[in-house]
Amino acid sequence: MNELIKKLVEAYGPSGFEDQMRDLIRPEIELLVDELWVDAMGNLIGLKKGKGNGRKVMVAAHMDEIGVMVSHITEDGFLRFTNIGGVFPHTLLGGRVQFADGSLGIIYSDRLDNWSTIHPLEKHYIDVGASSREDCPVSVGDAAGFVRPLAINGSRLTAKSMDDRIGCVVEIEAMKRLQESPHDIYWVFSVQEEVGTRGAQAAAQAIDPEVAIAIDITPAADIPEAGPMAVVGIGKGTAIKVKDTGMIAHAGLVRLMKQRAAEAGIPYQLEVLNRGSTDARAMQIANAGSIAGCISIPTRYAHSQSETVDIADVEASINLLVEILSKPIEL
Repeated sequence: MNELIKKLVEAYGPSGFEDQMRDLIRPEIELLVDELWVDAMGNLIGLKKGKGNGRKVMVAAHMDEIGVMVSHITEDGFLRFTNIGGVFPHTLLGGRVQFADGSLGIIYSDRLDNWSTIHPLEKHYIDVGASSREDCPVSVGDAAGFVRPLAINGSRLTAKSMDDRIGCVVEIEAMKRLQESPHDIYWVFSVQEEVGTRGAQAAAQAIDPEVAIAIDITPAADIPEAGPMAVVGIGKGTAIKVKDTGMIAHAGLVRLMKQRAAEAGIPYQLEVLNRGSTDARAMQIANAGSIAGCISIPTRYAHSQSETVDIADVEASINLLVEILSKPIEL
């Protein structure tokens, strides 16, 4: 599984530019589904038909990552940029980015008079090695993702895009391990989650699922001064979402997740998140609504270039998803 994780977390794929990610995921799943297609938004969707009188279930993990987009090129060839998703200025200085064509850039900021402060996003720039606007290898409107190799430290895995490539890994591994299911399962690898859960919304509108489960990360609170929230920690099990700022998970689905985890001896935590949301929000309110919930992988340093998870939590998340989908969903 580490080989798959490395392939996905190091790949390029900011929101709206997920083509390379889709090309990586397609061969991993095409033999695992009965039908496979790409919708107008760019979501990759595979249908595995159930054997029985189950429900119509949509499972979604998003392929996209946060990034930046060139908004202006100076006469000297430096790039000013805007954010794609939740990019924070304090994570940028000295970072590296890569464009779709492979061009690399270094992020730095305008001169600081006080090094105890941080410039806002618009006071940063990207150096791609150009000496003028004319010889710059990229253009206004080009998008870049951050560059950072996967690091493995015991059971801890660190990368620039665990959010939500590790969710994609959970989904792929669950597809491989799920022997049989009574449900028609629509496996969705969604686009543009980081800019408003747009891909999942379009997919859910078309699929119209009865039950919808998002697979995403959640910020771990087991670090210094993490804030007043339930301590979801890495290495302590998968996280079952109860609430975030975008949705309240279906109480019956939360109970079922807890029950399946307990029956299978899968370690789990309950997640009440006070900032952010996931594709579950979009799926919950699509059309007439769905029974929606989320399985979360606890992650330290979310929306930085060093997002960190524990492989035990990844395995627990895979196992829980398989337990839910392999049996009737009675709420």
